[in-house]
Amino acid sequence: MQIITMRYFSSRPQLKIFVRALYLGTASKNKPIIKNIGMSGVPQKSSESMKENFVYPVARKDLSIEDNFHGSKIKDVYRWLEDPDAPETQEYVNNQNNISQPFLESCELWKKINNKLTKLWNYPKYGCPMQYGKYYYYFMNTGLQNQSVMYQQDSLHGESKVFLDPNSLSEDGTVALSQKEFSDDGKFMAYGLSESGSDWIKIRIRNTETGKDFDEVLEKVKFSEISWTKDNKGFFYGRYPDQDGKTDGSETKQNENQKLYYHLVGESQSKDVLVVQFNEEPSWRFQSVVSDCGKYLILAIVKDCRDNIIYYADLKPGEPIVSELDVKIIVDKFESDYDYVTNVGSKVYFRTNKNAPNYRVIIIDFENPAEENWETLIPEHEKDVLDWVKCVNEDKLLLCYIRDVKTILQANSLQTGALIRQFDLDIGTIVGTSGKTKYSEIFYNFASFLNPGTIYHYDFKYPDQPPKVFREIKLNLDGFRQDNYAVEQIFYSSKDGTKVPMFIIQKKRAVREPRPCLLYGYGGFNISMLPTFGLTGLMFVDTFDGVLAYPNIRGGGEYGEKWHNGGRLLNKQNVFDDFQCAAEYLIENKFTTKDRLAIQGGSNGGLLVGACINQRPDLFGAAIAQVGVMDMLRFHKFTIGHAWCSDYGNPSDKEHFDNLYKFSPLHNIHSPQSASKEYPSTLILTADHDDRVSPLHSLKFAAALQDAVRNSEFQKNPLLLRVYKKAGHGAGKPTSKRIEEATDILTFMYKSLKMDVINL
Repeated sequence: MQIITMRYFSSRPQLKIFVRALYLGTASKNKPIIKNIGMSGVPQKSSESMKENFVYPVARKDLSIEDNFHGSKIKDVYRWLEDPDAPETQEYVNNQNNISQPFLESCELWKKINNKLTKLWNYPKYGCPMQYGKYYYYFMNTGLQNQSVMYQQDSLHGESKVFLDPNSLSEDGTVALSQKEFSDDGKFMAYGLSESGSDWIKIRIRNTETGKDFDEVLEKVKFSEISWTKDNKGFFYGRYPDQDGKTDGSETKQNENQKLYYHLVGESQSKDVLVVQFNEEPSWRFQSVVSDCGKYLILAIVKDCRDNIIYYADLKPGEPIVSELDVKIIVDKFESDYDYVTNVGSKVYFRTNKNAPNYRVIIIDFENPAEENWETLIPEHEKDVLDWVKCVNEDKLLLCYIRDVKTILQANSLQTGALIRQFDLDIGTIVGTSGKTKYSEIFYNFASFLNPGTIYHYDFKYPDQPPKVFREIKLNLDGFRQDNYAVEQIFYSSKDGTKVPMFIIQKKRAVREPRPCLLYGYGGFNISMLPTFGLTGLMFVDTFDGVLAYPNIRGGGEYGEKWHNGGRLLNKQNVFDDFQCAAEYLIENKFTTKDRLAIQGGSNGGLLVGACINQRPDLFGAAIAQVGVMDMLRFHKFTIGHAWCSDYGNPSDKEHFDNLYKFSPLHNIHSPQSASKEYPSTLILTADHDDRVSPLHSLKFAAALQDAVRNSEFQKNPLLLRVYKKAGHGAGKPTSKRIEEATDILTFMYKSLKMDVINL
């Protein structure tokens, strides 16, 4: 079900690390003839009705709940759905699933789609090799394993043995490896396990020689790095205080008062040392890293989803850490991003957008840290965005730029900033890298819309030798040839005249004719939506002869901070306008028609879909909103939602309330009074252990949406809610559940659009 890869910061409302967006379907307002596969494999007409008379569950309205926002009194009649443990809420969820699940799974094509997806998914997938100490490690999934397995090798081409297999930790594959960090000497690996998709993790420590775990288990951990001291005796990590009730991902309580602890290997968590706390700032979170020299603990403090301040503490390698550390401030204003890269003595290198919307690399001398003394090593590029920086081979900086939504990779000198070499890449994205300051080797995994991944190996010891293909990831897809597909990037005009890039992927054809089309968007949190591989996307094109479209709408980071700012806070409507103008472009240029156009988005993209079907129901045939932020007046009250105020604004501020109220999906639902106001067929997806964007958003939105159309003669398209069990926001979802969700979405598309089944 994955198609788009996105960067993440731990508290943003989207999927984890390299997150994959899921597919959606499309619906028609008229009654299309759906075709299915007969015994001969030739498309045939289906007698299956596209219009079903739905009797939606009646959700109780509590008219006594009313909030006063700056003089505006707003009722919240479905407030009771915010309690996930209430029997009434659970009954509501079951009633919704009792409608949506049979609607999808009773379709004659559900099983066929599921079988084909399962077959296509069954190919080996690899990650980049990583060196830690005397061993190499890599991840591999044989194809249908619920979780990828971590392997260990004595040498790069030596025999592999299983080092950590998450599949052995649960029968249903819902325990996932979500984090790992090796000690400097490579003898220990601290790793975090999450259950049922929750952001909560439990940290364990494994001996890399024996493969055995130590006894201790560290709990109450969320949104935390693991930072080893250079003496290999322990590490820093962030944890939250004990709280009443559950902490399994199904709760809605706010995450506040994170504190930084130091854990000594072999000791119980109760003996961990509290080293840094800011009691007066409950929303602050720690991004900690021990400097390459081991003498500094560098703290990037965040409170939202952008901008950080910088503290540091002096460490004395070899001396035990037994009390709180004396922290000193370097950057004291939340106005820019600062990412630690490396240091040479007291001179510390950061990637930052301070006075550089496209980012640059600067040097701050901790012994003379005033801003007027900062040095620029790598200046900001006029057009390209510096996406990330990594120090490798002692004195090299590996830099990844985004150039018109494509990856550029190069190496520069740590001493002078001068360019050393560029790495030739096709149109696509670096989806994985490995390399460390102490090692000369690097690996990078390049993917594109049509390439599932090619892993390259380069050794700076041999600068005259070009990168070599270390491993190619190959599909198990009969007849798949990249040259049968066309990938083009166009630039269309948004409502205010802004030029917005969009990738369009389809089969090559001599004459353009309208086809079923899937339009995916995100548009927020400085997240760049870069070209990467999606098996379900290829199946959509291959099976239904569809068109895929990915507009890089404002709010993302494709063109630096100005692009992000153009779609956040009071500019949020630009995001919806960009997306709607993308749809209009596809229709006007005959890629598709309104009744064959599906839109999809997850998390912040779920908000996008919810807002757009309210604003322009006439423009889309179908919509899928996954784990969306739908209640824009209360999002900041649950789990980590308060961190999103940097993109959305805070409803406690009148100016932001007025803006949020205009587009909040929950508060702008209408009852269709004409055929043009009918909602497109809509599938709302969420999960019971999503503690990033709580399912209450989707539950309340579905209740209000279904109530608004209940008595409308013009609403014929289905509006369905599907709640998955033992699943979260998306990270760590087992393969079996990914295939199930992909099947549901493709089936929804089949039942909702005028689509020919070409190859199934």
